[in-house]
Amino acid sequence: MLRISLAALVFGIAAEAYAQAPDAGVPGSAAPAAQAASKGSSEEDLRHELEAKLEGTRREIKEIRDEVRAQAATSAASQGWQEGSAEQKRKLELFVPDGYFRVRPELFHRFDMNRAEDPAGFPLFPRSPASPRERTVAGVNMRFRFDPTFNISEEVRIRMQIDALDNVVFGSNPDYQFMRDPSYARDGFSIFSQSQSPPASGLNSLTDSIAVKRIYGEVNTPVGILRFGRMGSHWGLGMLHNDGNGLDDDLGDTVDRLSFVAEPFNGFFITPMLDFNAEGPTNTNGGGQIFDASNGDDSHSFLIAIARRDTDTQAKARLDAGGYVFNYGLHFTYRVQNYDPTDFFLGGPATSTSSGYVPRFAKLFIPDVWLKYEMKNFRIELEAAAILGNITNHAPSGTLLGVTGQTEGLGVTQFGGVLQGEYRLLDGALKIQAEVGFASGDPAPGMGNYPRRRGSRADGATQPGDIDGAQYACESTGGCSDASIRNFRFNRAYRPDMILFRELLGGVTDSIYLKPGVSYRITEGFHAFGAIIYSRAIYAESTPSAFQGTDGVIRASADLGLEFNVGARYETEDGFFAELKYGILLPLDGLKDGRPSAVGTGLDPADAVRGTLGIKF
Repeated sequence: MLRISLAALVFGIAAEAYAQAPDAGVPGSAAPAAQAASKGSSEEDLRHELEAKLEGTRREIKEIRDEVRAQAATSAASQGWQEGSAEQKRKLELFVPDGYFRVRPELFHRFDMNRAEDPAGFPLFPRSPASPRERTVAGVNMRFRFDPTFNISEEVRIRMQIDALDNVVFGSNPDYQFMRDPSYARDGFSIFSQSQSPPASGLNSLTDSIAVKRIYGEVNTPVGILRFGRMGSHWGLGMLHNDGNGLDDDLGDTVDRLSFVAEPFNGFFITPMLDFNAEGPTNTNGGGQIFDASNGDDSHSFLIAIARRDTDTQAKARLDAGGYVFNYGLHFTYRVQNYDPTDFFLGGPATSTSSGYVPRFAKLFIPDVWLKYEMKNFRIELEAAAILGNITNHAPSGTLLGVTGQTEGLGVTQFGGVLQGEYRLLDGALKIQAEVGFASGDPAPGMGNYPRRRGSRADGATQPGDIDGAQYACESTGGCSDASIRNFRFNRAYRPDMILFRELLGGVTDSIYLKPGVSYRITEGFHAFGAIIYSRAIYAESTPSAFQGTDGVIRASADLGLEFNVGARYETEDGFFAELKYGILLPLDGLKDGRPSAVGTGLDPADAVRGTLGIKF
């Protein structure tokens, strides 16, 4: 800049000198002819001299301008290199913290809907043990999630996930619970408690203060990325495989896995994986090492994922340039188990295949397809999956092998899918959204989210009106009247609503739902949103409303509910976030108690308020 100013100054002085130079041809000049000639010669010389200086100044200015442009280009390139260098430097940091802390105040109102227990004695939602008239439950819970990365080198790292005070309810660990002095018991009024104790499993809580949930190694090789350990599992929209890493998530898939991610072509990934789903009982030979007692009872999954996928940065660049993004993939799982150590965990003998281990010879084939097409103002995304296979022997215990009606096989045929659409207006500030979800059903009584729940029938099978239970029926004699399991279950971390599927039914299964919604960015970091969810069962006889009359006919309704959710969310660049949501469920006839003996015929609407305060880092 200094050189440009000096050059401009020289240019100005030269121009001024040139303008003030006397002209030989000025009329009225009294100079002699010789002087005029001499003057003309000197003016000509001066003119040439000034022109030479001006030309030099112009060349200097041009050189300076070119130099400035080169410096600007170099500066931009240097800035990009410095950003890359900073990223490399971050990778080389030994310890990189990540995670969040959240606090969630919640209020559940009339979740029982004024409905009695089903024939098996289960309510839609647990009632207050203090008073049947108490129909509002409010409280606050918290979680600190820590996701650190330990970088051993540029290519080798260890990742972890640790939860502290995971969903601990405010006030749930008062100090008086730790007091073992018998004399204190006489004065053990909890109202005098003024401090909280750390949660300890088996003492004052179901879980410990700190839980190490995931830890795995990651190694960059010349041909791909090797991962090994206990890690999260996610695919597509998270309908079937969901890692539960969202800020409002409570559940999620954690797997013991060996995997390798290869990218043979730019943006095209191939990932073979091996999962250890269930190893059965372990043993030790008096030493410190614990080992798998038997390989015959192992349940393993052999997986491969093939996907064409852009990174977020690549996708944004394409969309900003007016292009489109088309990503897709196939996730395929083959899962197998030969023997099931059911009796071992129930305290039975584990030394004989006939009395300790149940031969299952079970196989599952799980294809999961994901597609995404996106333009700047439009997005459509699909995930569809199936679970196909069989269980050769359904016997609940090895002692029942050979007993008629207890060793028949079961077939598994399940389908599910989610389709999402989004149209953006006002430069992306307004989003019109729509979603439809489908989970195949089974005509067996009960929705099927809790297949281990005992039904109301004498042998534990379900009957019409049961809210949940197993989706097959095998009698002690006569074989299986229902030998198929056909209800597809969404991952419980995938939640399209606030009340019905999330809190009452425990997940999406045997249902179809429609969910139109809208989201609006009021200002940067501040969003308001709302949605309507209509839910309907695939099989009416699976709903809690089912009742078998004296004529043998099952009467039921498939309509489950109409739910309205609204909320607002605020986030700042330094990690603070806050969210407030309200939902109200208008129950439909599918949730009613269809028995003639049921008290009352109407159901109360249920509503909920959920807030979230937190800090991300």
